[in-house]
Amino acid sequence: MAFVKVSKEGAVATITIDRPDALNALNEQVFAELDKAIAELDADEEVLVAVVTGEGKAFVAGADIAAMVDMDGAQSKAFSEIGHRVFAAFERSRLITLAAVNGFALGGGLELAQACDMRFASTKAKLGQPEVNLGVTPGFGGTQRLPKLVGTANAMYLLATGEMVEAEEALRMGLVNGVFEPEELMPKVKEIAATIASKGPLALAKVKKAVYEGLHLSVEEGCKIEAEAFGECFASGQANEGMKAFLEKRPAKW
Repeated sequence: MAFVKVSKEGAVATITIDRPDALNALNEQVFAELDKAIAELDADEEVLVAVVTGEGKAFVAGADIAAMVDMDGAQSKAFSEIGHRVFAAFERSRLITLAAVNGFALGGGLELAQACDMRFASTKAKLGQPEVNLGVTPGFGGTQRLPKLVGTANAMYLLATGEMVEAEEALRMGLVNGVFEPEELMPKVKEIAATIASKGPLALAKVKKAVYEGLHLSVEEGCKIEAEAFGECFASGQANEGMKAFLEKRPAKW
C-alpha cells in the first residue's frame, strides 16, 4: 500500500498513515488503504490490538482540502459516506484500537482518533474540529462521537469555534486517555497495547462489542448482552483457563 503501512510485533499491530508531505491528509486512496488494513488485521487471529499513528509531524491534519475544493453536493456526500464506513469498521473490529496522536489531529484526523477505542497524545499534539472555518460540518463522525467522549458542551465548543486544543486540555476534557513526551509516546502506547494483548482474546472482543452496542441501549438491554458475553467466555474455555491460571499463579495459555 502506498500511504498506509502495517507492521506487527506479536499480537500488536501498528497502522501508520504515511503521507507526511500532505500531513497525512485523508483522500479516497488513504481511506481505501485504511479499510484494507483494518479488515486484514481483523481477520488475523494472532493480532489483538492495533496502534494507529501518523508519519512525521502530524497524526492526520484532516481531509485533503485540495481533493475536496471542487466537489459538489453529491460528490461530497459520497466522500463523507466513505469515511463513515471506514471509521465504523474500526469501531466494529474485534481489535482494541489505540490512537497514538503524535502531532496535528484535526478534522478527519481527530475523527479517526475518535473511532479508535483509546487515544494517547504527544505533548506537542494539537487537536480540533476546525471544519466550520471552511464553511462545512465534520464529515466523518465528529458530530456524533465527540459529544459521547467529552460531553455536549465541550463538543459544541470545539465544533462551533473550530479552535484547536493542546494535549493537556484534551486530557482534561476526556478526549485523550493520556499525554506523553514525544519520544515516549510510541513506547508508552505500545507498552499499553502489549498489556492489553496479554488478556483473554475472546474477553477483549466481547468487552468491546458489549460497550459499543450498549451505548445505544437501555441498561437492562445492555446487561443482557453482557450476560451473553460472560457465558460465551466460559463456553469457549478461555474463562476457565484464565481462572485456573490465576489460582495456580501462572500465566494463562489462551
